Amino acid sequence: MTQIAPPPRQAAPAPVEAAEAPGKRQAGTAVRTLVSPLTLASTRGKTFYWIIFGAVVLVFALAFLFPVYWMVSGAMKSPDELLQTPPTLIPKTWHISAYTDAWDLMDLPTHLWNTVVQAAGAWILQLVFCTAAAYALSKLKPAFGKVILGGILATLMVPAQALVVPKYLTIADLPLIHTSLLNDPLGIWLPAVANAFNLYLLKRFFDQIPRDVLEAAEIDGAGQLRTLWSILLPMSRPVLGVVSIFALVAVWQDFLWPLMVFSDTDKQPISVALVQLSQNIPLSVLIAAMVIASIPMVAMFLVFQRHIIAGISAGGTKG
Repeated sequence: MTQIAPPPRQAAPAPVEAAEAPGKRQAGTAVRTLVSPLTLASTRGKTFYWIIFGAVVLVFALAFLFPVYWMVSGAMKSPDELLQTPPTLIPKTWHISAYTDAWDLMDLPTHLWNTVVQAAGAWILQLVFCTAAAYALSKLKPAFGKVILGGILATLMVPAQALVVPKYLTIADLPLIHTSLLNDPLGIWLPAVANAFNLYLLKRFFDQIPRDVLEAAEIDGAGQLRTLWSILLPMSRPVLGVVSIFALVAVWQDFLWPLMVFSDTDKQPISVALVQLSQNIPLSVLIAAMVIASIPMVAMFLVFQRHIIAGISAGGTKG
């Protein structure tokens, strides 16, 4: 009996739509923007785009740079022109002598040097002690570490004005040794060391450093201090730059606490001296002194702006 062979089995059709459709949809998905790519491809669209972009950049540049220009040019106006209504946008006569008068009459070199000494000392001590405390709380895991950290963070809820009187009484009569730190840079340095915000910022950065890095250093025979100095600090340059800027700016612009600590005029920083010596000084000379006093901070921001950006993105370290 002859057997009829079954028809050959046909291969199942490939799921073209299932396999290719997602890829096609992904490749053909258009990104929604305010202006369509087709419009930007035309000459008219490109021209319109760059006009709008240039106008926005110009508005923001004027918003940031015009106050600087107004202060710098105001110091070059005569006293009568400064009080003129409406004010003049461009000085009628440029008087550069206001800057030299401010430099000499207000003794700016002395007060600027006082500010540099006070800010540098507070910055160095704050970096040393806050970094050591943050490293201990983050990597050494001391007993009651979370309780200590909670107490440190609780100080951020206390208004700064409420601490002025206790700090002054402590500085005026230092406990145990019973000495006064008034009219002494230590009166600025020691209170600036205990900065809870910078300490927490450093601790959070240290928490994100992988534990494998520290274990590799331990295998190589590095101690805790060696690990901190050779491993963690080089990796922490972005956040150290941000903490440094915070520490320097806080001391440089502070007014109330230096006013209470320094009764001697020759030892006062620039923020206090500008107020104390502005009684019998022409307005143009006072504005010139303010311009000179702001130059170091502006220069510091221009130099360390790369570290600011790096410190903002420092939280992206993967553990």
